[in-house]
Amino acid sequence: MSNEAASIMLVDDHPLLRKGLKQLIAMEDDMQVVAEASSGKDAIALAAEHDPDLIVLDLNMQGMDGIETLKQLRDSGVTSRIIMLTVSDADDDVVAAITNGADGYLLKDMEPEQLLEQIHRAVTGKMVLSEAITEILATALRQPAKAPSSQLSSLTNREYEILSLIAKGMSNKVIARELDISDGTVKVHVKHLLKKLGLRSRVEAAVWMVNQQGQQGES
Repeated sequence: MSNEAASIMLVDDHPLLRKGLKQLIAMEDDMQVVAEASSGKDAIALAAEHDPDLIVLDLNMQGMDGIETLKQLRDSGVTSRIIMLTVSDADDDVVAAITNGADGYLLKDMEPEQLLEQIHRAVTGKMVLSEAITEILATALRQPAKAPSSQLSSLTNREYEILSLIAKGMSNKVIARELDISDGTVKVHVKHLLKKLGLRSRVEAAVWMVNQQGQQGES
């Protein structure tokens, strides 16, 4: 098992918040901040350069906002886990974030210890949500899955295998160990299967796969 620290990138236009988050994460041996961005434009370039395990992204930034940054990160093929960290608990913002590829949504009014715990969970492949967000998201995810079940047949055996493990909440690192392949190979497979299914994030893929398995169980 690898003891390598999970790599994290912080994206926020407030230097003080980035500094505080960085200091908080620095207290943990199994996580490290490898990059910081103060704008969406910088975030896209740095994500391509560092390919971090997790991106913590602010929603309300000057210039390109968090949702647009999120869209462009996913459109450019970034498969890092991305969680929004924001002051907004507006339904539209939550739904827009999740449907455009976010893997979690946290509010900035959380206690530092809680926030650190949620970042830990996000790094290990779990979806993370502030309590106030859960109900909003549950409603959004009840909408019909976008990808038709016939698209399952377009996946290779390996892609199907990885999709099944994503549905169990496993991170790339855990999947790599499970299948005895490299993290990089897992990332490439994830990128391909998301594209084939027309989905934008691991969360969407996991929800879609769970729905498919449920339908197969009923038939």
